[in-house]
Amino acid sequence: MRVMNEIQEQVARALLEIQAVVFAPHTPITFKSGILSPVYVDNRRLPFWPAQWQIAIEGMQQLIAARGITFDVIAGIAAGGIPHSAALAYTLKKPSVFVRKEAKEHGTRGQIEGGDVANRHVLLVEDMVTTGGSSLAGVEALRAAGAIVTDCLSITSYGFAEADRAFEAADVRLHPLAPFATIVAQASQMDLFDADALDQIEAWMRDPHHWGRS
Repeated sequence: MRVMNEIQEQVARALLEIQAVVFAPHTPITFKSGILSPVYVDNRRLPFWPAQWQIAIEGMQQLIAARGITFDVIAGIAAGGIPHSAALAYTLKKPSVFVRKEAKEHGTRGQIEGGDVANRHVLLVEDMVTTGGSSLAGVEALRAAGAIVTDCLSITSYGFAEADRAFEAADVRLHPLAPFATIVAQASQMDLFDADALDQIEAWMRDPHHWGRS
């Protein structure tokens, strides 16, 4: 547990260092799910910062080892998960594929790109989990192609209860490398958010569907 806490804190600090976490309560963003948010995590910034990206990739390796996750193939969800899944697979010398959001309308018309996943244990890699819809659509596509999927590794997760329920219903274990609560705690220690910002973020975390609607 201590090792995992250290990994989560290291990755959280790395994300904060590269300003992948943006607090904007006066210009909230709207997630695909319709949730309004005063804060946004953009893990697409990581590949631009090699030192911090290395922390995340090494953190994934440590998490896999600590939790005894076994797999044959690593899959990334298009588009955000692909750089991280490819880098992790290259480092671990594992086969890598990626999952399109929908089957392409030309060529092979496939949704899984890179190789055959039938009867193979596939570890799904995401950059961010909000409600879990995109990740679990990827799980469904992989299973439809014959893959065995039991675990999803994400760099970050907002920790929404509905995502937890969705993953449980799909019989998939979610492993966030840096849960959002850890990011907020590290930001507080680094004095990146003032008391008002923290109050608003915590209020949003308690009730994301109704925050900012009044």
